[in-house]
Amino acid sequence: MNQNCFKPKNNFVSLVMWALPLSFFTFQFLLRLWPGLTMQDIMAQFSIDAASFGLIAAFYYYGYAGMQIPVALLLDKFGARFVVFAFAMLCGIGTLVFISTNNFYLALSGRFLIGVGSAAGFLGVSKVVSEWFSHSQYSRMIGFSFSVGLLGAIYGGKPLAHLIQNFSGQQVGLALAVFSILLGCCALLILRSPPNNTRSVTKTMNLSHCSFLFSSWIIWALALANLLMVGALEGFADVWGVPYLIAKYSLNKTDAAFLISFIFMGMIFGGPLLAFLSQKLGNYFVIAFCGAGLTFLFLILLYTSTLHWWQLGTLFFAIGLLCCYQVIVFAAGSTLVPYEGLGVTIAFLNCINMLGGSFFHTLIGKLMNGSWGGQMSANGLKLYEIESYQWALSLIPFCALCGSLLIVLIHIKTRAYAAPEFMKKTSLTGV
Repeated sequence: MNQNCFKPKNNFVSLVMWALPLSFFTFQFLLRLWPGLTMQDIMAQFSIDAASFGLIAAFYYYGYAGMQIPVALLLDKFGARFVVFAFAMLCGIGTLVFISTNNFYLALSGRFLIGVGSAAGFLGVSKVVSEWFSHSQYSRMIGFSFSVGLLGAIYGGKPLAHLIQNFSGQQVGLALAVFSILLGCCALLILRSPPNNTRSVTKTMNLSHCSFLFSSWIIWALALANLLMVGALEGFADVWGVPYLIAKYSLNKTDAAFLISFIFMGMIFGGPLLAFLSQKLGNYFVIAFCGAGLTFLFLILLYTSTLHWWQLGTLFFAIGLLCCYQVIVFAAGSTLVPYEGLGVTIAFLNCINMLGGSFFHTLIGKLMNGSWGGQMSANGLKLYEIESYQWALSLIPFCALCGSLLIVLIHIKTRAYAAPEFMKKTSLTGV
């Protein structure tokens, strides 16, 4: 059948197909933010300290990061319908395991499953967009999808915190689990590939395409810098930001979650802004500037005695703008490998980026535990003073500065060496 006869009447169908994985991508932000909103409840449920809580938060990122490349391969083999269904079910099952046990190790398994399931969120959206929309629409739809997904973090955190305040954390967790399972069932029943689809055929991954990736110290250094700078988003915004604001400013969960949402709001504008600046100033300059900027802003946040709510909101919005350096890291990485290795390179950079969440949550929890002042609550839980938060969260600006310096080193080294032939042919160098 002629593809053109599908176009006018299939616009609505395309949007429906796109909306299903997009709903799952948006929803997984709630699962990601949930532990930070229930920190005290989780510590009481499992009788744990901050170090163990950090480990629970970290296990989400272990699952998410480890499944980036496998999910991409599964989507190519089985399609978005079955993959989104299966991985949404994993999120639901993982949430049920987490809320129904008092065993710490089962809780770790539950968070790991949630991370594994969430890995199919954005990749599922990308797959459906590549099938149901034209090549000329792909970039626009992916950018719009990312913005809509961030709206889940912006507008989901405060309502979720409000529900947790009015109901128990376990009841809210049960609702999240049921919703995830329902999303998976909807994907199985409704999601389809387009008729006579010929655009989504991809080549089998060839290990020879990975040779440059594993032999290039520059790519590994870029991935390490990416990991070091991700603490503002995956360490602070995802989990530790809400408890910090509650401890320092005596805010309730709802107001603290609302302030943190300004980081995600800034990210909506940060992507296009930094992409524009990188074309004018170069990828490495913009990434290094973002790292230095994050260092400066976090020092203000942690060591200024008091900030008004509007100052906090402005500060978090600026942090969100700078957090979009990750988009420029992917652009810089794309210039370092031949086209055949582009997919695995981006997956590798994203994998290391998500491992940054595990790195920061684990170390922040351990640092808080190490600086604990000895105070205990009535039910036997450790109470952490603001000095403990400041000491532990200082890891974020320190690592951001190290990442920024590493980017400067990469830039100096890349200018010193002759570019490979494939780099001379690309229009994305931005160096």
